[in-house]
Amino acid sequence: MSAVTRAYPDVKTIPLARRVAAECVGTAFLLIAVVGSGIMGDRLAAGNAGIALLANSFATMAALYVLIEWLGPVSGAHFNPLVTLAMASRREIPWAAVTPYFVAQITGGIAGVALADLMFELPAFAWSQHARASAGQWLGEFVATFGLIGLIWTCSRVKPGALAALVAAYIGGAYWFTSSTSFANPAVTIARMMTDTFAGIRPADVLGFIVAQSAGAFVAVRVFSWLLPETSRPE
Repeated sequence: MSAVTRAYPDVKTIPLARRVAAECVGTAFLLIAVVGSGIMGDRLAAGNAGIALLANSFATMAALYVLIEWLGPVSGAHFNPLVTLAMASRREIPWAAVTPYFVAQITGGIAGVALADLMFELPAFAWSQHARASAGQWLGEFVATFGLIGLIWTCSRVKPGALAALVAAYIGGAYWFTSSTSFANPAVTIARMMTDTFAGIRPADVLGFIVAQSAGAFVAVRVFSWLLPETSRPE
């Protein structure tokens, strides 16, 4: 769930504090969209999980597109530690910015969960009881993250103007074609363990998701850096 600095070449000239603030705000709004739409969809669907997931996926897709367009020109709109690592490995952002981005993304995600829960008159934080621990779901997270990082790695070079729409559409689709509903983001995963709602994940299941996501991102960088070598980058 993210954009990438390459789509906005002037991002590197923006002071780091502003970029970090944008990452925090953007990740917060992303979690507000994910958790808030999950709560609303679950309540209105009257027990129909398919309708709830449909509402959740469409709201997330729309919000993600807007957030990338809105905050991409400031920070690159990563909203995802794995995207930040991938972009640092490609020298799109300096390695010195990685830790501040991580802190902003995780902090923003946790704040977004609290705001979403409070809007629906729930406790700001409650450990999730939603079990997500199967091998199939770990594979789903590997696939979802592999596709997301591969998409960003490639399209940030060849179709940067379409990146917001492509990322949003991919995540919206991946809600449905992956067994895990496509978290594909460690910051989102950590935040979602703190809400005992439709979008939650048990704390005990977080590590498995993050390992699968990290593996998917690593393989995607290796594969797509081979498919689209640095020397083939369009100028």
